[in-house]
Amino acid sequence: MKTTSPIRVLIVDDSATVRKILSDALRNAPGIEVVGTAPDPYVAREKILALNPDVLTLDIEMPRMDGLTFLKKLMDYKPMPVIMISSLGQASAAATMEAFRLGAVEVLAKPNGPYSVGDLANSLADKIRACAQANPRAFKPSPAVVAEVSAPATPVAAQPMAPSISPVAAPMSPTGALPGFASRRIIAIGSSTGGPQTVAKIVSQFPADMPPVLITQHMPAGFTQHFADRLNKSCAMEVREAKDGDDVHPGLILIAPGDFHMTLQHTSAGLKVRVAGGPQVCFSRPSVDVLFASVAQLVGGPALGVLLTGMGTDGARGMLQMRQTGSVTIAQDENTSIVYGMPKEAARIGAAAMTLPLEKIAGEIVRQISQPFVRKAAAIGR
Repeated sequence: MKTTSPIRVLIVDDSATVRKILSDALRNAPGIEVVGTAPDPYVAREKILALNPDVLTLDIEMPRMDGLTFLKKLMDYKPMPVIMISSLGQASAAATMEAFRLGAVEVLAKPNGPYSVGDLANSLADKIRACAQANPRAFKPSPAVVAEVSAPATPVAAQPMAPSISPVAAPMSPTGALPGFASRRIIAIGSSTGGPQTVAKIVSQFPADMPPVLITQHMPAGFTQHFADRLNKSCAMEVREAKDGDDVHPGLILIAPGDFHMTLQHTSAGLKVRVAGGPQVCFSRPSVDVLFASVAQLVGGPALGVLLTGMGTDGARGMLQMRQTGSVTIAQDENTSIVYGMPKEAARIGAAAMTLPLEKIAGEIVRQISQPFVRKAAAIGR
C-alpha cells in the first residue's frame, strides 16, 4: 500500500512558550510532523538545510534578525511556503502585510490565553495543509513585485489589453474614464490562501472610477484593517475595512472584517453592507459563499464575481448562484493560483464562466464592466 509522507514543519519563534504551544497543537494532527524548532533565523537556516521542511511557521519579532529580513533572504535562496505567526499589535500586524508582499502565504494570530490554544490546533493544521499544496512558481515574489513596494500600478483602463477567453472587447474612451453605466455594476471578489498579494495585484490596477468592489479574504480578526490600509496606499480607489451600514458606491473597495460575514442589503438610501457574526460557512467567517449569495440575490446579473487562490471550496456555490442570475464569473487558473482549491471547485461545478491567469483578470474585469449589461437567460446548474 502506498503511503503519503507527512508534511514536515519547522517552527521559528524566539518564545519557547510559543514554540511549545505550536508544537503541541500539531502533535496529533494527521499527516503533519514537526521536524524541529528554532529560536531565531540563524538557527532556522541551519535546520532548514539539515531537515528540509515543507512548510515554515515564522515569527516577525526576533533577536539577531527580524522575521521580514529572514523571509526575504529565504525567498531569494530557498523559496518555500511560510505561515506568519504574528501578534495583533499595530507594528506586527502591519509587518505581516509586508510579509505577504515578500512571499508569505498565510497568517495566524499568536495564541493569547488558554482558550485560544484549542482553536489554534485546528486552524494551524488546516493552514499547513493548504500551504503544503502551494505552487512555488506563484508564491516566490518576482523582481518586479519586490521593486513595486508602494508605487501604485498604472490603472488598466489606460492600457491596451490583449483579448482573453471569448470577451466582447469594449473600446475605452481616450481619457481612460469608464462609461457612466459602469457605476451601476458591482464587483465581488473572494480569496483565501495566497490571497492578499493576489488581490493587491488586481485592485491596484483598477481606475479610480470603478464600480464598488466587495472583497472577502480569509484572514484573522485584527489583520483585515491593516490589509485595507495597505491596499489604500497602492490603489487609485479608496479602500476600507467594512463597517456595518457602510454605503456601497463607485470608487470604493470594502474588505470584510476578520471573523465577520459581509453581505449586501437594500435600504431606502440605496445599497449598504451588512457586517455581522453568525456560524462559519465552509469552515470560514468571513465566507465568500455568504458574500456571493447575497450579491446574487440583491444585484443579480449586473454583478461580476471573481474567485481567487485558496484551499477548500468556499465561494464556489455562491459563484454558481451569481452565474445563474446572469453575472459574469471569473476563476483564477491553476498555474497562477498559489493554492488551486476554491477556483478549481468553481470550475468543476460550472460556476466559472471564464478561467484566467492572474495577469489577465484585472483587464478582463475592466472590459466587462465597460460594456452595457444585457440580461440573458442563465440556466446553469438549474
